[in-house]
Amino acid sequence: MKNVGTIFRLFADYLSQYFKTRLAYRADFLGELVSNLVFELINLVFIIVVFQHVPTLKEWTMYEVIFIYGFFLIPYALFSMFFGFWDFNERYIIRGEMDRILTRPVHNLAQVCLESIAPDRIFGVISGLIIMGYAAFQLKLSFTWYDPFIFIGLVISSVLIYAGVYTAIAAVSFFSDSRTGISPMIWNLQNYGRYPVEIYNKLIGFLLTYILPFAFVGFYPSAYFLKKEQWYTFTMLTPVMGVIFFAIGIAVWQYGVKKYQGAGS
Repeated sequence: MKNVGTIFRLFADYLSQYFKTRLAYRADFLGELVSNLVFELINLVFIIVVFQHVPTLKEWTMYEVIFIYGFFLIPYALFSMFFGFWDFNERYIIRGEMDRILTRPVHNLAQVCLESIAPDRIFGVISGLIIMGYAAFQLKLSFTWYDPFIFIGLVISSVLIYAGVYTAIAAVSFFSDSRTGISPMIWNLQNYGRYPVEIYNKLIGFLLTYILPFAFVGFYPSAYFLKKEQWYTFTMLTPVMGVIFFAIGIAVWQYGVKKYQGAGS
């Protein structure tokens, strides 16, 4: 409990420092927000353009795919707020900052997450909700009183999948001398999760379901709200996959930390 309290105090300190830094450079802050928004809009426009040429994708309509994309944005934004592992290898391994992290009493992974906190990514959640809401309106979807709770559970599960996969990938840096790592390649693969998995061949579908389960961060959870009953089993598996892959990520991280020999080794 003491460590948890310490982490929350550190979170408040890092959050305060983050906003002080961001507000000192407001133009850069606003520029980044606009850049993220434009990127999301480009992806949305791409979906719309595709459906100008084909009426459906494997019987999936444009608004159904847009709904999936909207859901996909939400867990990714929440993950990005707390797990900024994009420069982990360069910053913590090559520059040796992991040595500093390991000398402190707070858990090393918690420190890395706190140092990369990005509250501005909350706008990705807002964008996702707006896109989902628009698509749901066009599809005339109906929801029950308990659907918001299911939605929250599926979002949290999707965040755990992201966290598990990228924590494990970051931990690879403890064993590898590569400067670039494999995060960029995985980032490209994750984008496949924003489309119906059945539009891909069976190999990619298997990969996105069982190896790098990015179908569980967009498609499978969305299938529940889109009333696609044939996918309900996978929707229900989303929390299970979240727990499993998060546990794997933590285990790989812990093993990597034990094997870490320091920047000077």
